[in-house]
Amino acid sequence: MAKSSARAARPTYRCSECGWETGKWVGRCGECQAWGSVAEAAAAPTLRTAASPVTTRAVPIGEVSVEEAGFRTSGVPELDRVLGGGLVPGAAILLAGEPGVGKSTLLLEVAAQTARYQRRTLYVTGEESASQVRLRADRTGGVHDELYLAAETDLGAVLTHIEETRPQLIVVDSVQTIGASGVDGVPGGVTQVKEVAAALIRVAKTRGITTVLVGHVTKDGAIAGPRVLEHLVDVVLHFEGDRNSRFRMVRAMKNRFGPVDEVGCFDLGPDGISAVADPTGLFVEQHHGRVPGTCVAVTMEGRRPMLAEVQGLVTPSPLDRPRRTTSGLDGSRVAMVLAVLERHCGLRLSMQDVFASTVGGARLHEPASDLAVAIALVSSHLAIAPPTGVVAIGELGLAGELRRVRDLPQRIAEAARLGFRHAVVPTEPGRRGQGVGTPREIEGMRVLEVPGIASALEVLRLTDRPG
Repeated sequence: MAKSSARAARPTYRCSECGWETGKWVGRCGECQAWGSVAEAAAAPTLRTAASPVTTRAVPIGEVSVEEAGFRTSGVPELDRVLGGGLVPGAAILLAGEPGVGKSTLLLEVAAQTARYQRRTLYVTGEESASQVRLRADRTGGVHDELYLAAETDLGAVLTHIEETRPQLIVVDSVQTIGASGVDGVPGGVTQVKEVAAALIRVAKTRGITTVLVGHVTKDGAIAGPRVLEHLVDVVLHFEGDRNSRFRMVRAMKNRFGPVDEVGCFDLGPDGISAVADPTGLFVEQHHGRVPGTCVAVTMEGRRPMLAEVQGLVTPSPLDRPRRTTSGLDGSRVAMVLAVLERHCGLRLSMQDVFASTVGGARLHEPASDLAVAIALVSSHLAIAPPTGVVAIGELGLAGELRRVRDLPQRIAEAARLGFRHAVVPTEPGRRGQGVGTPREIEGMRVLEVPGIASALEVLRLTDRPG
């Protein structure tokens, strides 16, 4: 009996950054890897909950009405695409992104468009004053009588605003700035964020109010705060973009009402944010002639094929350790491509400076862009321009082989729609042995199937150095 009491009295240590708990003190958090953030937490009191009256009667699932949970458009088609059809009453949505990427601008546009459909909207700002948000609304054309604005940092005041306005959509910018009185910790801390999010989600579920919470991210790009926050909400969206580019993307990481492999594309300009239905033109440079060191890849962003130009520059290095610089590409995959080219294609690249980048701020981390990266680097090294109107699709293996990628017909169809007439792709397993570079007609394009990188370079005539 004494032993069980001693075990119950053992202290618990909790990370102040992410909420990770452990039975003993450690200097580094085992979840978020933060140093010095683990401290002893107060023991939680043991509660015994008795049975209480139910709020609604349990009924067979077939008798539950689905009309109240139907999709309602947000007024922003690209966001509806990511959400699976629109906003669901009672849904809790978490939108996270880096500072300055445009989260507040996007949600103010969503709030304004929702208000235009005569659905009352409450926009709660905890980071800006009401006048600052009004200035942005004037600039983006987001002023509407059904859009209510409140500048609050107290949870109780936010709940009072919800009682008074009775909105159909709530936007809280951001959840880390709202504090709950009577709860330990400062706003943005683990305990505070959990309590604030739980209270807002509870109101959203009971009253059928769509709630959008803005979340901060850490320097590693992860959502700040406890991981339980992502479990509480129904949808987790990441807003991504390069500060040097106007292009922005919304990506679904969790979605209880739709797919998680969709992305929405936006253009962030001085007059606000607008949807980009066809973003491919932003990532392909319009050259007047054949240019060495360039190749067009076709990548999949969710279910949407997108073309992006890869540029490579290979020059003799004056340094003992040649430079390897990438922008928009995975540096480890570029290093692997260089090793395969040197080992299986006989190219001496170990003493060359190599620079590889994408056009327009595109980020290509899909293995299907390996072949385009390889062609761009070989083209620059040999100073031979690849043929015009060619796209390259394929994953490169360590043995120099090319592997098939998913959704190849969709990729080829998108390239054909944009005017490309030739595609270099890996050979299908059932068609091996039928000749290198065997052409086929798919979607009006001449598709050349090759088994490996050496065959691809031979088909494109990137094997001999001029002169």
